[in-house]
Amino acid sequence: MIKDQEFLKSKASYCLDLAKKMGATDATVTLGHSISETVNFRNNSLEGSDRSDGLALGINTYIGKKRSSISSSNILDENIKTLIENCIETTKITPEDEFNCLPDKNLLAEKVNNLNLYDQARFENDKKINYLKELEESASQSEKIVNTESSFTENKSNFILVNSDGFCDGYKTSSFTASSVTVAKDQNSMERDYEYTSTRHLCDIKQAKELGKKAAEQTIKKLSPNKISSEKINLIFDKRIAKGILAAFASAISSSAIARGTSFLKDKINQQVFSNSINIVDKPDIIKGMGSQNFDTEGVLSKTLNLVEDGILKNYFVDTYNGKKLNLQSNGRSGGTTNLYFENGKISFEDLLKKSSKSLYITETIGHGGNLVTGDYSVGAAGFLVEHGELKYPVNEITIAGNFKDMFKNIVLANDLDFEYSINSPTMMIEGMTVAGK
Repeated sequence: MIKDQEFLKSKASYCLDLAKKMGATDATVTLGHSISETVNFRNNSLEGSDRSDGLALGINTYIGKKRSSISSSNILDENIKTLIENCIETTKITPEDEFNCLPDKNLLAEKVNNLNLYDQARFENDKKINYLKELEESASQSEKIVNTESSFTENKSNFILVNSDGFCDGYKTSSFTASSVTVAKDQNSMERDYEYTSTRHLCDIKQAKELGKKAAEQTIKKLSPNKISSEKINLIFDKRIAKGILAAFASAISSSAIARGTSFLKDKINQQVFSNSINIVDKPDIIKGMGSQNFDTEGVLSKTLNLVEDGILKNYFVDTYNGKKLNLQSNGRSGGTTNLYFENGKISFEDLLKKSSKSLYITETIGHGGNLVTGDYSVGAAGFLVEHGELKYPVNEITIAGNFKDMFKNIVLANDLDFEYSINSPTMMIEGMTVAGK
């Protein structure tokens, strides 16, 4: 059973008081408890199950402009005293950094809103097993499927964050995640694909039959792929891949990258970065949202950020430390994004496929080929050739390349946005990218 707020608050407050008594001028303490249960299947048979129950204590101590941190899973009072002693001693010999400080008090969250992020329902192991049996059976219907793997994970967690400026708050979260991985084979090739679902509430998770069937269908469609020649062509990115482009953008506008000068978007605020049809939002207060939060890892209130408006970059993701370096105020993004998404485009998925007489629909990328310093992008890929709006045949062993600076300005978005994950995108077309084939 998850530890309640009073227990976590008592322990965290004890740590905070002790750190102050031992000489810290300021301190922050985070204490979290999580329980995770997973069941795994392979080829229609139970492969295993496990349960983890973990406590995580993190302490930051400040002496003036000196700062150090320490963490442990042992929260016995005797161990806590030793931890804090060590942290204080380390802080004393740490060089000063003028940007080390707690967040401004006026930025801290004053109350926790109920975003419905916790479901107390428990999916017993036998029910997980029955769900996966149904999923595996659905995924194995075709004789072309030669291997299946699936899993179901239930996670419950609670945390408290306290600091020496009086902040003390936290809340519970839950997640239920099921996945299906299938391998298909014919006389020409063997292919692999997957499908998964992750929700805050058990009642919102996809049906087992639907999940298994979709994973199998996606895998079988990839069989007997063709090779294509190198050319410049419009690429259509499946939503699963398009959200990766958005994640790269998020990394490029983190204040740490901007402060280090390691982002191609440095000094681009109020400049045209995307085409004028593109809007990007990071919204922390979506009910049941997979990335929803009331405040960031420093206790700063998280509000909706309009990152890109009509193609113009309006905000970076700013935490306290890097914000001080950049002379910017923290906007509650220590720890990164919340619910990040492209706003819907104005064209349907079907019309996007028909927009070019010939294009490539990308369903898989291989490798992490984005260079955020230069903006260069190059990854292995697989997908389907599209002609006049129809998927003609699967394609693999290609490399797609471009530069984010150009790619961002050539994006066209469909109007099929779904909020399934913490980062979401409609189907995306990027015009005129380079494809290296046979």
